[in-house]
Amino acid sequence: MPQENLRIGEVAEQAEVSIDTVRYYERRHLLPRAHRTQGGFRLFPAETIERIRFIRQAQEVGLSLEEIESIVTVGGGATECRRISTLLQSKLSVLEARITAMLEFQQRLIHYLRACEVELGTQGTATKCPVIKEITSSAQATPPRKRRRRNAP
Repeated sequence: MPQENLRIGEVAEQAEVSIDTVRYYERRHLLPRAHRTQGGFRLFPAETIERIRFIRQAQEVGLSLEEIESIVTVGGGATECRRISTLLQSKLSVLEARITAMLEFQQRLIHYLRACEVELGTQGTATKCPVIKEITSSAQATPPRKRRRRNAP
């Protein structure tokens, strides 16, 4: 059964990216080099769509294009698998730390929202927003950090 080849516009549309993105990924060697028709049109194998989706997902979770390239261009042996495993574990640790920080920030926002609702419910027109009051008082309690000056080379 012959493999289906798609033109660049079809690949871009199905992968939900721009044609320029497909060209860019090809230049960066994130995609295999496309075959060309007699007329010069790029023809990509259908698997290119899944590769692009993987690249986009990997970017969304914080992998750089260099890191993604190192994943998609390796031969798949044990050494490469260990290296990729180490990279992914590192990214997972960073992601977990970001999630923890975001959950803590979410709780702070919920606290602020409730404080606003209570103030507005009891005062109607609060003289000073409790969020601004709390942020201002905590900023005044924390001394500013001194910046270290660097000597010129």
